[in-house]
Amino acid sequence: MSSAPVTIDSAKPLSTRQVVIRIAIIVASVESLIMLALGSIPHEASTLSEAIIDTALLIICSIPAIFLWVIRPFVTARDQALAQISHLAHVDPLTQLANRRLMLAHLEKALAAISRHKMFGALLLLDLDEFKPVNDVHGHNAGDALLVEIARRMLTLTRSEDVVARLGGDEFLVLITYLGFDKRGASDKASLVARNLIDLVSKPFDYHGTTLRVTASIGIRLLGVDDVDPETAINQADRAMYQAKQAGRACTVFYEN
Repeated sequence: MSSAPVTIDSAKPLSTRQVVIRIAIIVASVESLIMLALGSIPHEASTLSEAIIDTALLIICSIPAIFLWVIRPFVTARDQALAQISHLAHVDPLTQLANRRLMLAHLEKALAAISRHKMFGALLLLDLDEFKPVNDVHGHNAGDALLVEIARRMLTLTRSEDVVARLGGDEFLVLITYLGFDKRGASDKASLVARNLIDLVSKPFDYHGTTLRVTASIGIRLLGVDDVDPETAINQADRAMYQAKQAGRACTVFYEN
């Protein structure tokens, strides 16, 4: 999955009044044309036969117009509304990254694939150091802007098959898959990604002329060494992250059983 921000444009649904008016316009217009045609074409049809012909032509000619002008716009707006609801349920509203629910779904699939193919992956839990002073000194708008920037930077560093999520507050998750079949090599690759993330996060951010700086502590849970469920993997990465903070911050710690 690409974790790039997604925007869904929703068409405005038709109101009941608009539906009734559109159907009435279609029926009246088609009926007028039919009556004009029947009146201009000589025929010997009885009143009953003319009424049957009129009804049949009205149905045949009205259905395509009703579909194009009433039904299709309604269905399109409904489908877009459902897609928007699904999007909002799985995406962090501030950063547009995956949220915890979506990350859990991807993590469950990744763990199944890792177990099936006997390979390794990694779950990185990143927590910003000294983020609270940013909010306290410069305000929550500055804090939100910094979080959006951090999310953008993380996306530039990860691959399209990786998943970046925001758990909430100043905590982020990165799910890295396909790190190979060698545990040592997978650990080295995960460490490199974590180091690059720390370097990227620590770069200064200009907010309306004010330079904001934070660092990051990262806990890594290597996936593939044993069986683990998604929630446990996140909790274990979280424990490793707190060990990184206790070790001096701006560093990485692997979870060890």
